[in-house]
Amino acid sequence: MPVPSTLLSAVPSLPTNILRSPALSILLPITCGTLIGYTTNKLSNTKNIYKTLRQPPFNPPAWLFGPVWTILYGMMGYSSYLLSLKTPIPSKYSAIYSLNLALNFLWMPLFFGLKRPAAALVDMGLLTAVTGVMVKWWGEVDEKAGWMLWPYLGWLGYAGYINAGVGMLNGWDIKARSGR
Repeated sequence: MPVPSTLLSAVPSLPTNILRSPALSILLPITCGTLIGYTTNKLSNTKNIYKTLRQPPFNPPAWLFGPVWTILYGMMGYSSYLLSLKTPIPSKYSAIYSLNLALNFLWMPLFFGLKRPAAALVDMGLLTAVTGVMVKWWGEVDEKAGWMLWPYLGWLGYAGYINAGVGMLNGWDIKARSGR
């Protein structure tokens, strides 16, 4: 899975001292994800929007997202810590992680904040592809780091299904359902 080197060279890498701290590497994605979720929820009232949307079969209850994302962010953070113990760390490994986090944290504001499920689905597709590359690259350096990303990759596939299903079932327009 080649990723253009020019793309990764334009992405800032996370500082090694963050990645080499187990606590910081775990807390970084959890804290950022929590802050984005909280802020988007406060500004966009995501819980009420979620309740009004037509959902595809097998959609999870709204309360499940917080615990699942917290666990997945923690596993992703710990995986980055394991990778950081391998020296030297090529910058592309940290850059793809930064890109992954940026795409991940962009999804909720796209879907719920801007109410653009099609744009969120494009973001989800890119995020899933980048995560697939991370699983491969990180697994080549540290097998455990690669394996720890598989649940995240699986959840992204499921989240993509939900995103596409909600988009299709609601005519790709969730603005009308949100009252804004």
